[in-house]
Amino acid sequence: MIADCHMHTWFSSDSEARPEDMIEQAFRLGMKEMCITDHYDMDYPVNPETGETEFRLDTPVYWEKILNLQEQYRGRISIRFGVELGLQVHLKERLREYVSGWPFDFVIGSMHLLDGKDPYYADSFPDMTDEEMYRAYFRATAENLRSFHDFQTLGHLDYATRYGKRKAAGYRCSDYQEELDEILRLLIEYQIALEINTGGLKYGLGYPNPHPDIIRRYRELGGELITIGSDAHEPRHVACSFDSAAELLKTLGFRCYAQFVGRKPVFYSL
Repeated sequence: MIADCHMHTWFSSDSEARPEDMIEQAFRLGMKEMCITDHYDMDYPVNPETGETEFRLDTPVYWEKILNLQEQYRGRISIRFGVELGLQVHLKERLREYVSGWPFDFVIGSMHLLDGKDPYYADSFPDMTDEEMYRAYFRATAENLRSFHDFQTLGHLDYATRYGKRKAAGYRCSDYQEELDEILRLLIEYQIALEINTGGLKYGLGYPNPHPDIIRRYRELGGELITIGSDAHEPRHVACSFDSAAELLKTLGFRCYAQFVGRKPVFYSL
């Protein structure tokens, strides 16, 4: 069973899942290894309903919990220490300092904000078409990669398509070939993996994030480093659609995927 390398627990603002419940589900599915990657988005906008800044992470408490879980489940399942960081250009020094200050096994770099707003909220870009928003999102992703690239995988590359006005309808990767090629070439240059995030299937897009055409293009450009994650925020979504993801990768010519231990890749057959 492929290990799940992207999941969230109640240390993330958008999950109420007990870490133990996520681990038990992974164990029931036959996994021998997994990685918890709770959110830390510095300078995320204040929630107008609560007046609080979301997606903060109490890293000392989180790290202590991971250590306890590693001991508790020793001999049953290996639990890695991960984090999903929200990328913003002005945060590059803070992100670099943060990553170097903790013994992470695995760091996901993800674009959740465009111009300080999250596409998740339907009213974030009322004056932009989906095409305009997606193109701006891809260009900002490349800018962030050039600015900060001290992480192991790029999370859900076309995340914005989950939340456009028409979502997947009318989304053609070829319309953004120049922007996407720049991102993929930067990943290869910096030896950052491309994440296959099955959350897109959970959200009803009909494809993982990124779209299979992007994964195919990554392979054409010489990309080989792949990670796989469900982006689960509750136990029932752990390893969601992993069989489909594995078959897709095989059809595109991939034979292995990577997990990270001490931020170094370890390769496993699909």
